[in-house]
Amino acid sequence: MKKSILITDKVHPKLTRELEKDGFVVNNHPKMTLSETIAIIQKYDGVIVNSKTICNKKLIDKAENLKFIGRLGSGLEIINLKYAAIKGIHVLRTPEANCGAVAEQALGMILCLFNNIKNANAQLKTLNWQREENRGIEIRGKTIGIIGYGYTGTAFHELIKPFGAKIIVYDKYKAPYQDKILLDQIHNEADIISIHLPLTNETIGYVNSDFIKKCKKPFYIINTARGKNVVISDLIEALDKWQILGACLDVFENENSSTFTQQEMKMYLDLYNRVNVICTPHIAGWTEESLLRIAESMLWKIRKLEI
Repeated sequence: MKKSILITDKVHPKLTRELEKDGFVVNNHPKMTLSETIAIIQKYDGVIVNSKTICNKKLIDKAENLKFIGRLGSGLEIINLKYAAIKGIHVLRTPEANCGAVAEQALGMILCLFNNIKNANAQLKTLNWQREENRGIEIRGKTIGIIGYGYTGTAFHELIKPFGAKIIVYDKYKAPYQDKILLDQIHNEADIISIHLPLTNETIGYVNSDFIKKCKKPFYIINTARGKNVVISDLIEALDKWQILGACLDVFENENSSTFTQQEMKMYLDLYNRVNVICTPHIAGWTEESLLRIAESMLWKIRKLEI
C-alpha cells in the first residue's frame, strides 16, 4: 500500500510533485482547519504543516499511523514535541531554508526606520517635500545586540557585519555566546537590539519592562522572531518614555485582529500608527525564493527518513 501525506498549508508545487514521483499519495489542502485535520489524520503516514495547524496531544492521539510531522519553517511551539517523541513520530523542520529571508527583512526594516523611508514616502505622495525633517541616521558606528544565535541570528549577523557596527551576540544555549557578561554588555551598550529567539516558556515575555529597565541607554528594537517574545504594552510604555527610540516589528502577541479586545484594538492601533515604528504582518521569511527552498529542504528530509 502506498504511503500517504497530508499537507495543510501552502507549499511550493515542487514538494507535492516530487513526493508523488517518490510514490506517495499526497493530499494538499492548504485551507484545511485544525478540526478538519484531526477528523482525517488517522489515514496518513505524514503531515506537513505551518503555524495554523497545532499538533497537540489530541491530534497526535488521532494520528494512529503517523510517522512524521513536517514543519514548514522553524517554530516548534505548535508541536507537542515530548508527546510526539513518546509516540515515535519524527519531527522535521526547515529553519535553514528561510533564515536568510528573515535576516533581509530585519535589515530592511531598520534601514527603513533609520532613513525615515516610510514617513518620507507618505509625505511625498501628498507633494509634501520635507528633506531636512527626514535626515536619517546610520548603522555604522552603532552597537548592535543580537539575542539568539540560531539560523536567523547567525544570518542577520552575517548580513549586517559589513555595515561597520560593533556586534555583541548572546545565546544562552550556544557556545561561545553563553556568558551572561555578553548579555550585560548588550544591556549596557546596545543602540539596536535584534531578537532571534524561539518561543519557549523561557522566552515568553522576554522583552518586558524589567528587560528594558536594564538597558543603560535608549535603543531601537527589532523583532522578527516570535510575537510573544515582546510584551507590547511594555514596549509602548517604553516608547512613550523614550527608553526605546523606535521599533521594527514583524510579529506580535496577537496577530489576529478579529479576536482583538477593545483594549487590544486601542493598543495595536496606537502602535501601528507611530512614526518611529515599522510594522509588517509576519512576512519575514515569506519570499518566493524561501517558498521553494523550504519545499526542497522538506523533501530532502522526508527522503532521508525512508518511511
